[in-house]
Amino acid sequence: MVRRGQAGTMVTSVFPYLFIILLTGGSPAGCAGDSGSASHGKAGAAEKPILLNSIGDAEAFISGAEVAVIGFFQEPESPGASQFRQAAGQIPEVPFGLSTSPAVLSRYGVSANTVTLFRRVDNDRRDLDMNDKEVDVEKMTRFVRMNELRLVTEYNPVTAIGVMQSSLQLHLLLITDKMSPKHPERMRKYRAAAELFKGKVLFILLDSNLKSNERVVSFFNLKKSQLPALAIFHAPDEEQDVLTVNEVSVEHVQDFCNRFLQRIKKKEDELQDNVPNEEL
Repeated sequence: MVRRGQAGTMVTSVFPYLFIILLTGGSPAGCAGDSGSASHGKAGAAEKPILLNSIGDAEAFISGAEVAVIGFFQEPESPGASQFRQAAGQIPEVPFGLSTSPAVLSRYGVSANTVTLFRRVDNDRRDLDMNDKEVDVEKMTRFVRMNELRLVTEYNPVTAIGVMQSSLQLHLLLITDKMSPKHPERMRKYRAAAELFKGKVLFILLDSNLKSNERVVSFFNLKKSQLPALAIFHAPDEEQDVLTVNEVSVEHVQDFCNRFLQRIKKKEDELQDNVPNEEL
């Protein structure tokens, strides 16, 4: 059971067209996020999950990563906890913690046998009920992959679901070729810009080199010769804008986002002004 809607179900209308495009034409990727965007590498994976004995331990663990997963169990050697450890071993770049402390469970308002994913990009969380007999290692792993949104999230059929369920309604795509020698520097600057809009804009990387993404590129009326490009999308009214860029810079991204934010605010203000006053 997933908080705010079942994982894998279309709960909101965020990015409807791109989601359909991926479901009908994409091929699921095994990993979410750009390879350079993970907040934790493989170092320390053998030690996972980390035992969290106190509320302080849990708070420090969550605040120390873009995405953190905690398994709340009554018994550390229960079948559910064993499956949780197996899932942790399959996702080395995501930090996993485990707690059996009643105080910690109470602090986060969960019952025993619950896996919770915390993400910093939109200050949100997702809960998976491990009491469901159908939940296994594969489903637990998919739950994490679907919901591990980061400062920059690579768009694919798996992460599309997490993107749809994000509370952030403004999405910015960097559409670029990951095979380009300029990609690492572009990502560095894109991530720096993402820090400036944390909690306001969901930053997404779309690899134009993948055939499965061709229809997403055409959705924004772009050709490969025009890339790299920035594309911004406002989910509630499907307002969008595109900017082709010779070089990705923090200034270009910041200016593009600010102009679009001002445009959306102006539109909302105009709609508000046009609402008839029904007060007598």
